[in-house]
Amino acid sequence: MSYLAPGTPENVALAQHVNGRLRAEARIVAARAFLFRALGFGSFAALAGIGAGAAFYGYASMHEVQGAADKLAAALTTALSDVTLKTKGEVTLTDNTLRLEGGLPKGGGRPDVAALTTNQGKSEAPATTAIRTSFTVFKTVPYLDGSIVTGWNFKGDEAKPEKQYCYVTRPQSFGDGTTSNQTTVAIDGQVLPQPTRSEVNFAVIARNCVWFDPSKL
Repeated sequence: MSYLAPGTPENVALAQHVNGRLRAEARIVAARAFLFRALGFGSFAALAGIGAGAAFYGYASMHEVQGAADKLAAALTTALSDVTLKTKGEVTLTDNTLRLEGGLPKGGGRPDVAALTTNQGKSEAPATTAIRTSFTVFKTVPYLDGSIVTGWNFKGDEAKPEKQYCYVTRPQSFGDGTTSNQTTVAIDGQVLPQPTRSEVNFAVIARNCVWFDPSKL
């Protein structure tokens, strides 16, 4: 074994070689650290980009749904503004009785149909065509905020009604207006079956129906 003296060419060469090796390893370590930092930054940027893209996509989807909802609401509003609602009802007199001029005859219990039909339809209908006149007499009884109405359907040549029916009518709000809700409870004196979910008691209402009675005319 030999020992090299300080300052000898061999010792200087060995020192330079060791220094070069240390610098190379330091550069390798620095390169690896830079690589790891770059990978970390790149992963962070990629995840941030994915998150931002998902956020923008969600925001755009929400606005697209909101826009579709607004369009649907506008279409429904336009459609409803063009719709004409029609209601069907019956007009009753304030004194609760439909009266014919001249009143009802005492003997027959019905109006003078011949007087009502005089000179009606002669110019329009052929001579061979039979003209039938029918009418309805309404009897009304107040009930809560509505009324109980009994209708007598007469033919022109009968002393008693051909058919009778009784219904209850009450006002019902519909949008900005008010219409009537009509429920038939009895026909020809017979109470109809009580519906399961009906708020109207048919038996109670039927006791207030005014059925045709010649003795009371």
